[in-house]
Amino acid sequence: MARQLNKLTDRAIRSATADGQQRRKLADGGGLTLVVKPTSKVWWLRYRLAGKEKTLSLGSYPEVSLKQARAARDDARALLEEGKDPVTYRKVENTKRQVAAENTFKAVAEDWLELQDNQLSASTIEVTRRRLNAWIHPHIGHLPITDIEPPLVLEVLRKIEAKGKHETAHRLRQRISQIYRYAIGEGRAARDPAGDLRGLLKSVPTTNRAAIVKPDELGALLNAIEGYPGQPTTCAALALAPMLFLRPGELRHAEWSEIDLKAKVWTIPGRRMKGTMAAKRAGQVPDHIVPLPWQAVDILKPLQAVTGHRPYVFESLRPGRPLSENTVNNALRGLGFGKDQICGHGFRATASTLLHEFGWPPEVIELQLAHRQRNQVAAAYNRSARLDERKRMLQAWADYLDSLKNGKTNVVPIQHAN
Repeated sequence: MARQLNKLTDRAIRSATADGQQRRKLADGGGLTLVVKPTSKVWWLRYRLAGKEKTLSLGSYPEVSLKQARAARDDARALLEEGKDPVTYRKVENTKRQVAAENTFKAVAEDWLELQDNQLSASTIEVTRRRLNAWIHPHIGHLPITDIEPPLVLEVLRKIEAKGKHETAHRLRQRISQIYRYAIGEGRAARDPAGDLRGLLKSVPTTNRAAIVKPDELGALLNAIEGYPGQPTTCAALALAPMLFLRPGELRHAEWSEIDLKAKVWTIPGRRMKGTMAAKRAGQVPDHIVPLPWQAVDILKPLQAVTGHRPYVFESLRPGRPLSENTVNNALRGLGFGKDQICGHGFRATASTLLHEFGWPPEVIELQLAHRQRNQVAAAYNRSARLDERKRMLQAWADYLDSLKNGKTNVVPIQHAN
């Protein structure tokens, strides 16, 4: 680019006036002109492109100094040498900046969350939104999604790690990646900075849910449960939790339409079992059959007189709603059992551990625990697979729990023979 012949000085610009004219032009060279008006001084750049003369405004003086105006002129001249129109280029860049300002990480994250209705449960979406608002958006939510680099994402995630929330950090890295994959597909981002961070976060410490597996301790717990002075629905849920060892959500959301007391069977529909919303809607999560021991029927029959006229078996004090997710755990705490001893989900580990020790076939135990199978065809087939064995196992398990309540901790281990 040819060297420009500069003519103006700061002193001359400061003292310049319109001299009674509507406007006066002072040339600096290379097309840069200061237009002096009675009340303002404006920088113009005149240039020719494709045989046409054009003007580019570079701002007002003194907001834009002489030095800055010359730099802007040189930049524009460089664009002209590349065959680009400075006016058009500026419009495009301004549009990009506006789009970037609107295309923040938080805005894209909200768009992604709105599309998850068919993929995630409402509770999962709410938890994800709450975590993003608490941990991520305060740091990068306001930034254009295209400006966020891996080191910044790692810095934010390590702040979460520093608070001991390792699982939350890993989960949010996954969510950020999902948000970026959505943005890439929509043309709103070019790469996923969180995807580059695999292996850079600390491993999640292994923690097993608290469970009681010693017969004498389990017997003490069962006797405490039998004497719990709570609401009928809470008492029933608390009594059935160790007997049926379902996931807490599967238990507390039970509906009377799922239970056949005469046949002694509870069929939990696949839509309420563990799995993605997409798999549930596609019918890929099988119904879960729960054989009911006579002890369970004896607990449910009197409860039917209390809540049988409404959908939920374990209705809360608020009509039409099931027990809250903390009800069973709170009851256990009220009985004097700490969270390091037992929790609602821990009854699954209790049953699994002891049933394995007593010789029941592992596959029968896994079926009754409703652990997801990779082979969906096999899962569908197993909706009623080995049901007779599962009936015997659950009845034997309920009988064993009764023996523990009666202080018989040295009973003969449950056998699975016919």
